[in-house]
This record gives sequence, structure tokens and C-alpha cells, in this order.
Amino acid sequence: MPSPEAGPDMQRRHFVKLLGSAAAVWPGAAWAQQSSMPVVGFLNSTSPEAAASFVSAFNTGLAEGGFVEGRNVRIEYRWAQGQYDRLPELASELSRLKVNVIAASGGDLSAFAAKNATPVIPIVSVIGGDPVSTGLVANLPRPGGNLTGVSFLTTELMPKRLDLLTQLVPDAKVVALLINPNSPQTEGVKKGMQEAAGKKAIQLRIVDAGRENEIEAAFDAIKSFQVNALVVAADPFFNSRAEQLTRLASSYAIPAIYEWRGMVAAGGLISYGTSLVEVYRQVGVYAGKILAGESPANLPVLQPTKFELVINLKAAKALGIKMPASLLVAAEELIE
Repeated sequence: MPSPEAGPDMQRRHFVKLLGSAAAVWPGAAWAQQSSMPVVGFLNSTSPEAAASFVSAFNTGLAEGGFVEGRNVRIEYRWAQGQYDRLPELASELSRLKVNVIAASGGDLSAFAAKNATPVIPIVSVIGGDPVSTGLVANLPRPGGNLTGVSFLTTELMPKRLDLLTQLVPDAKVVALLINPNSPQTEGVKKGMQEAAGKKAIQLRIVDAGRENEIEAAFDAIKSFQVNALVVAADPFFNSRAEQLTRLASSYAIPAIYEWRGMVAAGGLISYGTSLVEVYRQVGVYAGKILAGESPANLPVLQPTKFELVINLKAAKALGIKMPASLLVAAEELIE
């Protein structure tokens, strides 16, 4: 330590040296808490690669509220890499860091993990199912508690996907449903799809795949059932395996419908669902509102009003499918 007689320049240099040493010792999150910069915890069930476009949309939403990562807000990312059982501990980490808000995404299990980790820190979540029936919120207009977000009607849209698929394959008598048994939406999706298939006199074959190494075996089972078409359930795990799923569907020559546009961009035939990019943008908007002082208890859970039908014309041609004019007109996007 410099003596009291040391000049101001020497004292200043010593202070800067000590400051640098402290920054090296303190973890990044702890350093952020010592500053005035707010911290957002971003919890996701997939990976940075799979969720890249969603992270970009989330940051766009944050920026609409005046918050820019690295400038006036810090984001602590936690990725489960498709291992849903890691979510509780990752959510607990963010709670211990005392972040200002948690953005829980990549399926309802992220929302449950965050809500179980903290009753205090505000949470904005991407919600797949009905958040009232599952207990995440008290009601949609005024959720109460510390959680709000955007619900994108995962279960409700599955029968519509079956209807679209049968327009492409009108003679389909046996249809497979690929589902993730680890998802909390599984039973609801099964029930809805069984009812929809029964109304169309279609035999529904349910096939499970909850891990990467189970997908190949699932398609072997689908082939053995001699199905005419395939519905891939809406699930973050499946979204993260877009290239593998679309490649297998193509190699087995199975017409398949998916939740997300990214599946069709990866070579899939058709998708129908909410714009996930728009959902994540809105989650970012809500996170910004909370950082600005609003309470999640008073922010209504949003539901989508716009749905995207995306068709890959090249995939349709390879499968020998003549696309109905009604679907071509209704499509939000045609990929060639």
C-alpha cells in the first residue's frame, strides 16, 4: 500500500490495481449485482444453437423497452441442453443470483422450475398449455403472483394440424403421432389427437421419443406401422432436432406436419402454429416492462391471434404431393 505521502497518481494507480483484482476474483453475476445494471436470467430447456433466433427476438423485445444487453442490462443464460431434469437446479442458480427477472422458455417445465425456485423474483414465461389449469397463474387477465407470459396453445392446435395433413394426404387411414413422453403436455395432446383421429376414422399410432438417441428407433417403429402420414407434437426438444427429424421423414418418404416454421426451413413438408419468434419478442417486451417497474401480477397472460401456415414446395414435390390450391392461398410462406 502506498504511503500517505505518495502522490495522487501513485494512489490512483494502486486503487485501479485493487479494482482490477476484485473484478478478477468476483464472479461475473456477483459483479453485476454490485453495479446498478439490472440482470435478466434467461432459462431455456434447449441449447444456444437451437434457440439462437429466439434469443435474438427476446433481445429485440427488451430493446423496445430501452434495455440493450451489455449496455444497460446483463443477461445470465442457463441452458438445459434438452435435459429437462436439469431445469430445477438451473432455475435455483438464477434465484440465488437474485436476478431482477427470469425469462423461462423452452416449454412449461422451465416455467414450473422457475416458479418453484422463487416466489419473489418476477418470471415471464413461454407457456405451451393452459397456465390456469396447470396452476401457473390464477387467471389470464390478472395472473397474480410472480409469473406471467405468453401462452401459445400447444394442445389446442394439434387437431388443426391433423386436419391440414389429411388435406395433403386425403386417403390417409393410419397416422403416427410422435410425442415426447417427458413433456407435461403429453396426456392432453394424446387425448386431443385421439378424439380428432376418431372423428376422421383414422387409426392413430403413438410413438415416443424423449432423447436424441430414441429418434431413430421411433422412425423405425413408424415405418413398421406402415403409416400414411406423421404429426410431430409441438415440443422444444423436437424443435431442437429439426434437421434430424426432417431428414428421417424425407428418407422414409413420410408426409409430416410440424409446429414451427424452422422445421420447414430445415426441409420439412408443412408447419402450422404460432410464430415462436413473435412469442419470444413479446416475452422480451414483458421483461422490459418489469425492469421498468411493472408487476407481473398485473400483466395479462397473452395468447396468440395470428398463426402461420408454412409449406415447403420442394419437399412436397419429392413426396409426389400435389398441393391443394386452398392451402397455397392460405399459406403465410411458401419455401421453394
